Amino acid sequence: MNAEVIKTLKNTPVSGKILINMIGDFADTAKKLSSMEHSGDIIRLKRGLYVLDGSDFGFPPSLPICSNHIYGPSYVSLQWALSFYGLIPERVYSMTAVTVKRSREFNNKLGRFTYMQVPKEYFHIGISTAINDGANFLIATREKALCDMILADPYVPNLSVIALRRYLEEDLRLDTDELADFDIEIIRQCAECGRKKSTFNNLIKIIEQL
Repeated sequence: MNAEVIKTLKNTPVSGKILINMIGDFADTAKKLSSMEHSGDIIRLKRGLYVLDGSDFGFPPSLPICSNHIYGPSYVSLQWALSFYGLIPERVYSMTAVTVKRSREFNNKLGRFTYMQVPKEYFHIGISTAINDGANFLIATREKALCDMILADPYVPNLSVIALRRYLEEDLRLDTDELADFDIEIIRQCAECGRKKSTFNNLIKIIEQL
């Protein structure tokens, strides 16, 4: 793989067409992409979308960046984001994200990428950016990631304050002291979207008690 191409693209996913145009003119582009994939120079994320393996140049594939590109609009959230922020003790290897499109799952050499569908008015609340391997990606804020987790979990109906605290501490194994500096306004906006409104309001009560 041309070093200049790697330094230009870094770990940004790109279409096969753009990739071929950057590295040269080939009569059989599908064969060339297949050869590059077989040699390990590129990784196919889904049909028509690839990421370079620039590990030797300091640009290894970035899971959250790939997640943003595989299916969008989307942002990283749920278990992966909670682990990223250190809110839950488990290290999460599969990428979990939220989208306005229908829920999907993609599997490739890098692992499993799952996407949960939410309403548009809820989607746009509490989205932030973070850096991984030198590049920015979209991720839920801590508050939104927790709301997304509550929204996604079918075993979390409209819990009372006591039951919700138990869920946070025992099921998620979250240190509730970490909630003390949460932005309640983000949670309140999530509650106003309707789904599990009383549970979100009880989460606000728990935070206000800290």
